[in-house]
Formats: sequence, structure tokens, C-alpha cells
Amino acid sequence: MAVEVVYRSSRDLERLFMDKAEADRHDKMLELAEVLAQVLQKAVPSLSEQQVEEAGIYMAKNRDVFARAFKSQPDALSELLSDPAPAVEEVQAQPPAEVEAPTKPAKAAKAAK
Repeated sequence: MAVEVVYRSSRDLERLFMDKAEADRHDKMLELAEVLAQVLQKAVPSLSEQQVEEAGIYMAKNRDVFARAFKSQPDALSELLSDPAPAVEEVQAQPPAEVEAPTKPAKAAKAAK
């Protein structure tokens, strides 16, 4: 029996990662998304909870682009316009680093005598 180490995100218990660093990055992204959602809700109270959550996740996933834009490079945001990221639902439905449940290998058929 092989032993496999997997890491679970503390903020997203459904996701499993093969790498601790990846799980930590995912947790930090979700923490940032949560704070961004709170700020957006305060700034624009008419937004629904789902809208601020989706916007927060989008901004957190693209934090590097937004950071460059806020550091006097506003054209950095054109990257997001020219190469649109998938919708938040699609990203959550098809996460790139998610580990699938391990399956047992199929037993080889016995050779006929």
C-alpha cells in the first residue's frame, strides 16, 4: 500500500493539494478575497453578497496585475481586458491544482494456462 501526503486548505475544505506551498497560497488568496469583498461591500452597498465575493476572488487571483496598476502602471489592467480570466464559477468548478481521489490500480488479468 502506498502512502500519499495531501494538504487541505483550511479555508476551503473541499480542495486538496499535493504541495503545502500551493495550499498556503490558496489560503492566502482566499483571505485576501474575503477582505476585498468586505471593502467592496462597504464601498458599494448595493452589490449583492455573491457579486462582492466574486469580485474579491477575481481581484485576489489577479493581485499582481492590480498591484502593478496601483504602482503607477495603469496599463497593466489591459492584460485583464485583452486576456479575460475565466468566470469565478468556472475557476471553482475546474481548479488546476485539485487532487482527485486516489483510485486503486486495476489488477492485471491472469494469463490463461
